[in-house]
Amino acid sequence: MSMIDPAADVVIVAYRWVPGFAQGYVRDLRPRWACEEAGIPYAEHLIDVMDKPAGYYHEQPWGQVPALRDGDVRVFESGATLLHLGEKSEGLLPPAGQARATALSWLLAAFNTVEPVLMELTTIDAFARGEDWTELRRPSLEAFVRKRLAPVEALVGRQEWLGEAFSIADIAMITSLRELDSSALRGEHPAIAAYVERGMARPAFRRAMADQMAAFATHSPPQTKEA
Repeated sequence: MSMIDPAADVVIVAYRWVPGFAQGYVRDLRPRWACEEAGIPYAEHLIDVMDKPAGYYHEQPWGQVPALRDGDVRVFESGATLLHLGEKSEGLLPPAGQARATALSWLLAAFNTVEPVLMELTTIDAFARGEDWTELRRPSLEAFVRKRLAPVEALVGRQEWLGEAFSIADIAMITSLRELDSSALRGEHPAIAAYVERGMARPAFRRAMADQMAAFATHSPPQTKEA
């Protein structure tokens, strides 16, 4: 059962609709997933991607999603939302010791070490395909991506999750690694592919994805519905 509750104290700001290529990848998926894992009720506050509400830039300086409200607390950036929600549940973030340190280390590794290079790869594959500079950049970028993925491939090849148990680090890493979905490099990393599939098979992920996609379906432009 989805944790969406219009009366909940936790509110996740998300887009009401995005084009098809982005659906399922918008980063409000991260706090949605965390809430589903921890059983934290949350409300949706859906905004338009091209017409942000007045004042939203005071919540999120770049006007992006997600932002999160929890009573009087305001949080922006998906990593910060995961940390905030992690503090509410030991099932998301261990309270102390090496288990907590491991989760925090891998959380930051996902956002600082892995995701940026995968986003660059997505940029040249999806948004700059065919441009001369992409052919010059691709070999060195792919080599760099392989180096960044090697420690992750080794770790998830010998254990189920990044730490002893599933945590917000896995939410961060799996959603980052999904940038490989359309890349040939995915096939070079079978342990990572299996790890991502394990994460996506979790009921909480499926509920979070279904809720994000339901919002898009409900608010899709008329021409999209007819197509």
